[in-house]
Amino acid sequence: MGLFDRLSRVVRANLNDMVSKAEDPEKVLEQAVIDMQEDLVQLRQAVARAIAEQKRTEQRYNQDLGEANKWDQRARLALSKGDENLAREALMRKKSHMDTATVLKQQLEGQVAQVDSLRKNLVALESKISEAKTKKNMLQARARAAKANEELQKTLGNIDINSATGAFERMETKVLEMEARSQAFGELSGYGIEQQFAQLEAGSDVDDELAMLKAQMIEGSKPPEALPQASETKSSSASDSVVDAELEELRSKLKDV
Repeated sequence: MGLFDRLSRVVRANLNDMVSKAEDPEKVLEQAVIDMQEDLVQLRQAVARAIAEQKRTEQRYNQDLGEANKWDQRARLALSKGDENLAREALMRKKSHMDTATVLKQQLEGQVAQVDSLRKNLVALESKISEAKTKKNMLQARARAAKANEELQKTLGNIDINSATGAFERMETKVLEMEARSQAFGELSGYGIEQQFAQLEAGSDVDDELAMLKAQMIEGSKPPEALPQASETKSSSASDSVVDAELEELRSKLKDV
């Protein structure tokens, strides 16, 4: 293979690749339908010309047939009058028109077949164009959907999902920490007030009980009064036992405090 052949092939390959990449399905389909419609217009014109030519051939054929019939009648007239030479001339004219009519008839038959074929092709092309328009609309819709999906995939591909997810996780952790600190501050603040009041209340109870114990101990340290009579002595002994028991209980309580 020569150098120029190889170079030509490389150039053609590159051009084909460039054209292939530059092809937009929507535009190509639109142009294809336009080209088909232009072909349809040309085919219609060709059919119209063929029909017109057929009409002219048919007219000429009918004219030649008419002339042939006319010269046939003249030949009969001349022969009836005894003029054979004139009858011969008339028959020669008749033959000429009949020969022309025969040729025109063959031509007319060919034209009729051609017109029929062109009409069939016209109907087929119209059907193909109608089908192509429907298919074009469908393919264009699919192409637009594919482009939209491609753009969406590119957009999704440019998004760093891991980074975005990590950012959300970090912010969620930070918000949880902020909520925990806020709750801790609130609990500490509330606990301080409650503790102070609890200490005051506890201190008041202890002081009251301590004062009561002091008063009881002071009463217990007073000197005993004169001994009463026997009955009074028994009553006093019972009272002393009760007092001693209570005093012992209070002492136990003081130890516990």
